[in-house]
Amino acid sequence: METDHINNNNNGQFVKKLTKSALSQRTKWNLKSTSFAESTVNPIRAIVEGLKFTPNPEKQLIPLSIGDPTTFGNLQPCHEIVEPVVEMLRLNQCNGYGPSTGRVEARQAVAEYEARQNSVGPLTADDIVLCSGCSSALELCIAALAEQGQNILIPRPGFSIYQTLAPGFGVSLRMYNLLPDRGWEIDLLHLESLIDENTAAVVVLNPSNPCGSNFSKSHLQQIIKLCEKYYLPIIADEIYEHMVFPGKVFHSVSSLSKNVPVLSCGGLTKRFLVPGWRMGWITIHDRHNLLKDVRVSLMKLSARILGPNAIVQGALPRILTETPQSFFDETVAILQKHATIAFEILSEVRGLKPIMPDGAMYMMISIDVENFPEYPTDLHFVKALVEDQSVFCLPGQCFEYPNYVRIVLTVPEDLLREACFRIAEFCDKHFKIDERIIQNAIIDTVN
Repeated sequence: METDHINNNNNGQFVKKLTKSALSQRTKWNLKSTSFAESTVNPIRAIVEGLKFTPNPEKQLIPLSIGDPTTFGNLQPCHEIVEPVVEMLRLNQCNGYGPSTGRVEARQAVAEYEARQNSVGPLTADDIVLCSGCSSALELCIAALAEQGQNILIPRPGFSIYQTLAPGFGVSLRMYNLLPDRGWEIDLLHLESLIDENTAAVVVLNPSNPCGSNFSKSHLQQIIKLCEKYYLPIIADEIYEHMVFPGKVFHSVSSLSKNVPVLSCGGLTKRFLVPGWRMGWITIHDRHNLLKDVRVSLMKLSARILGPNAIVQGALPRILTETPQSFFDETVAILQKHATIAFEILSEVRGLKPIMPDGAMYMMISIDVENFPEYPTDLHFVKALVEDQSVFCLPGQCFEYPNYVRIVLTVPEDLLREACFRIAEFCDKHFKIDERIIQNAIIDTVN
């Protein structure tokens, strides 16, 4: 039987020759999707596309579903964010390739920004990896920490990006519960029950998408203590860092961790209102050099993207030092005002229970589905709401949390009010008291 063999050609290159038997198997085109591609799914898109709804043509569609703060044009980056990018374009100094981990000047600017914002340090450019948005940062962290057959722990409800990124690497996901009645804190007992010898890392998403929650200092310390007990590094998804309402304080995981190594993922996307610029970063916090090999892995993996947008890299030092605090404060003030408006209106709606957020750009709303018998799940509820009122919320199943919906708070105030009033109208029209509740009330009265 013939076998494949290697020949050395005149140029010293090795060329693999296919045998006749191997070539005989190539009788037709056989192009298939790879297992990596097949296992890469966007849960939100898959669920939304499956709804197949048609908005009410008599009412303007109000999408409360899009987590892009620029969608409606009411939230814009300030001059100090835009002008440095314009300058870089004029100077023609950042049109070429740079280091795959990012330009040194840009990485140093991020190191100083993170140290200044989160009271951590000392940090240097060597502790920063620039990425194509925060999603790219998360992908590199997962790939650097978890092997095929291992698992990482992620929040439920939580953003679906982890479900898109991990399966392609053969990494499974285990979802720990958040507690809505406790401000969406982590159920630490449930988290601990999911840990085994194959657990590679814990993802901590704070402030949260979709919950809009912000963990207290003491709760973060409890999370860190648990990770230290089991020698688990933390992937801190902090893209909404410092986007918390007045009276609330954001604490980065890295500022509280003394022994647990942390890979913190951040970027310009949300706080600076420029998601399309695709500028994110990983900050390596490793007091005891436990991530020595992981650090090397991150450097190697960065070669997959050859560095993010060079123009934005060139502008980064000015953006991070010149953007005034007033810009951030004004954005947060708008989000808090919108959260208060939505909460006050929807709290009066029968069958709904909104949970007031502490920050970020979202609010989760519980649906008493037993009181909407025509719509037994959040998917049915959302579809009917669009078709009746042209208001689109994301169903909770997009975040592995049924019987809830998520709304965004970045919508202009007039549209937000209109959307909330339409939701109230829809619920008032379809709300029905569950007969079981009436029967139980009668029984309680008799007894």
